[in-house]
Amino acid sequence: MEKLFSPWRLRYITSVHDRARGCVFCAAARGRRDRENLVLVRGRDNFIILNKYPYNNGHLMIVPFAHVPTLAGASPEALGEMMGLAAVCEAALRTAYRPTGINFGMNLGRSAGAGIDRHLHLHVVPRWDGDTNFMSVVHGTRVLPESLQKTYRRLRPLLQAGGKPGGRLASALRPTGRRARARRVRSRG
Repeated sequence: MEKLFSPWRLRYITSVHDRARGCVFCAAARGRRDRENLVLVRGRDNFIILNKYPYNNGHLMIVPFAHVPTLAGASPEALGEMMGLAAVCEAALRTAYRPTGINFGMNLGRSAGAGIDRHLHLHVVPRWDGDTNFMSVVHGTRVLPESLQKTYRRLRPLLQAGGKPGGRLASALRPTGRRARARRVRSRG
């Protein structure tokens, strides 16, 4: 069995930064500086954000606005939208980066590997053959060929367009009706 090592994340995983300053996801959800906070798209119940400590370029997270630690604690609507946004993320990543695979995953609880264990989130990680990168294995260094801001600029328009150039965010993710108009997908930045 081959192993994927990510020793550069240990300091992040074992730190108490999210406890000391409050939840970083809640802060990003409340914030108005989406570009600075790396928030790409806001849905009705979830938002898509870049991972500040990515495994690969294009590493996204889909995060519910509600501060819940488990799937059981999330509303059915939030979970449904999360899966719809996962499909949008997949399409955008395939368009922007042409990965040969994509990982979707959740780590529920610190012992399961969650760096932020009190706020549910779904990781979306593009993968390429041989991307385990010898630098991270032998020296704890990760080589990412693109800055987070460049990744943000590349993915934001695609995610807003439902994952495809010239597309629209899936209608299932856009609420309809009078009450819903105020909750439509919004993006600030």
